[in-house]
Formats: sequence, structure tokens, C-alpha cells
Amino acid sequence: MGIFNKFTDTIFYKKDSELEIQIETLKELLEKYPNNENLKHRLKICELGLYGENAIEFELKNASIGMYVLRDINLKYQDLTAQIDYIIITPGYIYFVECKNLIGNITVNNRGEFIREYYYNGKKIKEGIYSPIRQAERHIEVFKKIWTERKNGILDKIFREQRQAWFKPLVILSNAKNILNIKYAPKELKNKIIKSDALIDYIRKDIAQIDKSLLSDRKAMDIDAWTILENYNQTIHRNYEAEFLKMIKEENLSEFSNNNSKLKNDLLLFRKNRAKEKNIPAYYIFNNEELDKLLEIKPITIEELRKSKILPDIKINSHGKEIIKIMQNDMIKNN
Repeated sequence: MGIFNKFTDTIFYKKDSELEIQIETLKELLEKYPNNENLKHRLKICELGLYGENAIEFELKNASIGMYVLRDINLKYQDLTAQIDYIIITPGYIYFVECKNLIGNITVNNRGEFIREYYYNGKKIKEGIYSPIRQAERHIEVFKKIWTERKNGILDKIFREQRQAWFKPLVILSNAKNILNIKYAPKELKNKIIKSDALIDYIRKDIAQIDKSLLSDRKAMDIDAWTILENYNQTIHRNYEAEFLKMIKEENLSEFSNNNSKLKNDLLLFRKNRAKEKNIPAYYIFNNEELDKLLEIKPITIEELRKSKILPDIKINSHGKEIIKIMQNDMIKNN
């Protein structure tokens, strides 16, 4: 076949990511809960994760190698699950990719332990993190458990027998500012950790080391991609809004149970019960910022509450009498 007929494209059979849905949901919730730090923190993590995945997508699009790519694949075997950032199907290896967009520098020591170092508020933080290599290896283990129980399909049988030796776990660090130190890492780990800007050269070198007669052609890679996507990937239907609202609820309950202020507890209990009674979100009664101002100013009449401008008139008209009653009871008990 002539050089101009050679397959060099990168075909994405799946390129969407659940992170996009999570980010959209978190942004919508933050419009209702603008001061919720847990939502802000989760949003930042998701945005970093999506940025990292997109950096890998960019590299793959411009590879000119000839490969098939599946993004954000979910596997399930009995009670085992695996969320795989990327499965990259090349003429040589099939890479199971764990993408990490970590802040700070990463060192892998001679015991294979991952250590991250970064600065926070001027203080140097050094901490161990769970091995992303082990995560990628676990993904392959779950994948293998699934195919060993499959009993139908000649293509699936071919896939199992011919391609299983080419599975390779790969960790890609997508933060360009990271310094990766694997000088003393065990030899078997060094070839499984790279930065995103080295990905294409890494794949080319892997392919170059394989006997050309053993390389897969486009048809074989296409079969592999569709076999995984159609028969192995689990479509997930997660209600992220419900999950994040549950997180907020648990956060509020924790705040309630651990707070030593009797007045604050009384106000939080009122807010919780009132919201349930009216079937409205708790922040419609008063949000956390308004709660803090109530505790600071402690108005004991409706007039004081209005003058303080802590709450808008609609909240005062709907809940003001009950709030003032709580404030007055607290004043009586403490005098």
C-alpha cells in the first residue's frame, strides 16, 4: 500500500466525559448555594480533571499514528467497578490510561510510592497519594474478569485470544508545570508514567519495538474499539444534582450536630423543619451568610430585623415572626 493510503488518523469512537455533566451541574447549584465551599472545591477538582483529559485529547488528535480512542469508559463486574479515563487502541498496545492533573511535583521512590509536594499558604506540603499505576492495573483486572465470562461472539473470542498480551497500564500527568522525578522508581514502573507532552513519542517508540508482522491493521483496531464500546462499556445514569444536594444536606447536618451554639442550632433546626414544611430549599428561609449575620446582630424585634437588612422583605414577611421568637427565647435564657 502506498504511503498516502496509510491509516494515520485518530478515530474517537467515544469522546464525551461525565466530568462535563458534573461541572455543568455544580455551576447551576452554585448559583443557589454561592457560599458552599464543598461545591466550590468539587468544581475545581472536576475542572482540573477535564482540563487534563482535554490536554491528552489534543495530543492524540495530532498524533498521525493511526489509532482508535475511547474516553471515559465505565466497567462493572459483580461488585467491582472501574472508570477509565482513556482506552487508546494502537497497532501495538492497548493502553488503559489513568489521567492525573495534580498540583505540585511528583516523585516515585524506590518502593514505588507516589509522593506529591506543593506549597499551600506559603507552607510546603509533602504527602503520599494512592498509586495511579495500581488504579490503571486494577482497570485491566476488571476488564479481564468481564471477558472471561463472556460466552458469545466469534469476534469477542478473537479479541480475547489475540489481544490480551498487549494490554498496558499507563499514567499520564497532564499538568505542564509538574516536575516528575522517577529516577529511583522501580524499573517496572518507570515505563508506565509519562507527562502528556511525551505521549506521542512514547507510543511511537513502543510500536517501533514490536515486530511489524504482529501489528494490528485498521480493521482489527476497529473491531477492538467497537467490542469494548458496545459490549463492555456500562452506560451510567447518575443523578449528579441529587448526589451533590445530598452532600450539602450531610454537610448541614454535620454543622448542626457539631456546633456548640444553642442559638445557631435552634435556627438551623427551624430552617430545616420550615423548608420541609413548605417544600422549599433551606436557603429560601435564610442562607448561611444570613445566618451568620443573625448570630452577629441578634435582632429581637421585627423592626430591628428590617433595619438590619439581614433578610429581604419577602423572607421577613414569610418567616420573620418565627425567627424573632427564637432570638427572643435565646435572650431570655441567657439573661
